[in-house]
Amino acid sequence: MRRRLLLAQTLVLVAGGMTTWVVASLVGPPLFREHLHMAGVAHDSNEQYHAEQAYQHATALSIGVAISVAAITALIVTVFLSRRLQRSIADVSAAASEIAEGRYETRVESPGLGDEFEHLATAFNRMADRLQSVESTRRQLFGDLAHEIRTPVAVLEAYLEAVEDGVKTLDPPTIAVLREQTGRLVRFSADAAALAQAEEAHATITPGWIDAGDVGRAVMAAVADRFAAKNIALDVTTDGDTRLWADRQRLAQVVGNLLDNSLRHTPPGGHVTLSASRVVDDVVLSVTDDGDGIDGGRLAHVFERFYRADFARDRMRGGSGIGLAIVKALTEAHGGHVGVTSRGRGLGSTFTAAFPVAAPAPRNSGQRADSGVSA
Repeated sequence: MRRRLLLAQTLVLVAGGMTTWVVASLVGPPLFREHLHMAGVAHDSNEQYHAEQAYQHATALSIGVAISVAAITALIVTVFLSRRLQRSIADVSAAASEIAEGRYETRVESPGLGDEFEHLATAFNRMADRLQSVESTRRQLFGDLAHEIRTPVAVLEAYLEAVEDGVKTLDPPTIAVLREQTGRLVRFSADAAALAQAEEAHATITPGWIDAGDVGRAVMAAVADRFAAKNIALDVTTDGDTRLWADRQRLAQVVGNLLDNSLRHTPPGGHVTLSASRVVDDVVLSVTDDGDGIDGGRLAHVFERFYRADFARDRMRGGSGIGLAIVKALTEAHGGHVGVTSRGRGLGSTFTAAFPVAAPAPRNSGQRADSGVSA
C-alpha cells in the first residue's frame, strides 16, 4: 500500500512539474520579451538576451525547488498515512481472522482516520456482536435440545431394556408409558418446527383486514372443551375497534398459544380472560389468569426459547418451553411487541401481544404455511 500511495503521489508531482515547465517555456518568454520591449529594451540586444537567460534560470530553479519540496512533503505524508492505514487494516484483518476462528468477543478500535473508517469500525463491531449473539444462541439451543430430548429418550431406553430383559412385559401400563414418552418427542418436534416457521414468518405472513375480537372468539370456541375439562372459566372481552392489518391464521396461533400457556398454569377452579382492545395505534391482545404467577426476576426470560419459570412442573404438564417464543416471533413479524406482568408466585399473570393497526405489508408475501394453533 505504501508503494502504491508513493507511486500515485510521484505521478501527480511529475504531471504537475511537466505541465508547469511546458507552460512556463511556451507562455512565459513571449510575455517577458513583450514587457522588456515596453520597458524600452531593444530587440535582440544584449540586455534582452541576459534578461531572458535570467528569467529561464529563475523559472527552472523555482520549478525544481517547488517540485523537490513537494516531493519531500508527499513522501512524509505518504509514509505517515500509509503507516496508519496499514495498521488499521491490519487490525481489522487480524480481528476478522480471530472471529473466523471462533473468538467472537474480538472488537476493533476506532482508527481516527475520518468518517469512512469510523463507519467501517462500527459496522465491523456490530457484525461481531451479531455473530457472538448468534453463536451464543446456537450453543444454548443445542444444549436445550439435548436437555429436552434426553428425558423421554432415557425413559424409552430404560423401558425397552426392561422388556428385553423380561423385567417388564408389554402390558397396557407399559405401553401407556411408552406412548406418553413418544408423544412428548412428537410434540416437541412439532413445536420446534413451529418455532422455526414462526421466526421465518416475515416470508409467510399473508395480511388482510381482520377483527381481533372475532379471531379471539373463534380460538376460544376451539379450546373451550379443554378448559371445561379442567374446570377453568374462560371469558372474552373487547374494547373499541379491534380491526387491524394482520394474518388471521398467525394471529389465531398467537391467541391459541397464550391461552394454552394459561391453561397449563391455572389450577382447576381458576379463571382466564382474553381481552382485545384498541390502544392508540395498536390492537392489544391480553390473556390474564389467576394461576401460578411468575417471580419478578423471571419475567424478562419467559419469551425465550425453552425457558420455563418452573422447570419440573412445566415438564410434567407437557410444555416444551417454545409456545411463548412462537408468540414473540409471530408478533414481532407483524411489527408488534410482547409483554408480561405478574404480582408474583401464586398471584396470576397477564400476557400481552400488541399489533400495529396498519402494519406495512411484508416485502415477500408467500403463501400461508400450514400452521394450526400450537403451544
